[in-house]
Amino acid sequence: MKVLLIRSKWDLDDLSLEEFLRYVRSAGFEGTEIHLPSLHADPAESIALHQQYGLTFIAMITTEGNSPDEHIASLESRFRDAVRYNPLLVNCHTGRDIFSLEENLRIFRAGIALSEASGVPLCHETHRGRALFSLPATCAILNALPAVRLNADFSHWCCVHESLLHDQEESLQLAIRHTAYVHARVGHIEGPQVSDPRAPEWAAEVERHCSWWEQIAAERTRQGAQVLALCPEFGPAPYMPALPFTRQPVSDVREVILHQMAQLRKRLERYDTVSSQRA
Repeated sequence: MKVLLIRSKWDLDDLSLEEFLRYVRSAGFEGTEIHLPSLHADPAESIALHQQYGLTFIAMITTEGNSPDEHIASLESRFRDAVRYNPLLVNCHTGRDIFSLEENLRIFRAGIALSEASGVPLCHETHRGRALFSLPATCAILNALPAVRLNADFSHWCCVHESLLHDQEESLQLAIRHTAYVHARVGHIEGPQVSDPRAPEWAAEVERHCSWWEQIAAERTRQGAQVLALCPEFGPAPYMPALPFTRQPVSDVREVILHQMAQLRKRLERYDTVSSQRA
């Protein structure tokens, strides 16, 4: 299996696409994740530039609207647009936490159909405010629709459940078995992002998250997957804690992401055995 380290454009929106790709390549990443509305390039230009810099691409989309029908319509439109960019996979913030289980299942069924018809993997991000906002809500969807694949950002669940999830191990294993992509950010019981994973006060949280990522890599290997992509996605202020009045971020997010990338390479080195560009 090939372990791919992916760089999000979230904190680098001031860069043009080519400037961003040049930075990503020089920093040692193998691919990018970009929210489609912030890509600012047509499919031909994006594909050519990613090929020029030897980078794979993950498209990020969201479903939106006031009803499940509107979320389905946005998913269909945005997924089809994303496929035009030749992505390794599509990552989606899907549904709403305020929808019923059956309403969210309708949206996920639409996603399964789109992925199967296109041949492009669709991963649904475990994220607050969305259908996968909690571990029990996620398990209900996975049990109903085993074809659903996750982008595991378990940092959100830490603050939703105000725990490091030690009391939900069986449910975690179900989520891990369905994971095909990872947002490797470290959360804590009061928020989805620690101030700096290098700080000793966060050692327990860092180790807990690393253990999840290692379990995911082991499971993907067991499943015979060719690729596991991981994105050390730490956000800028105000996602990054900031000082009052000045709003100065307490840590340099670019340095944090580079540190996290290096830690992922070290922790997952034994799983990185096959070169491939297909999930």
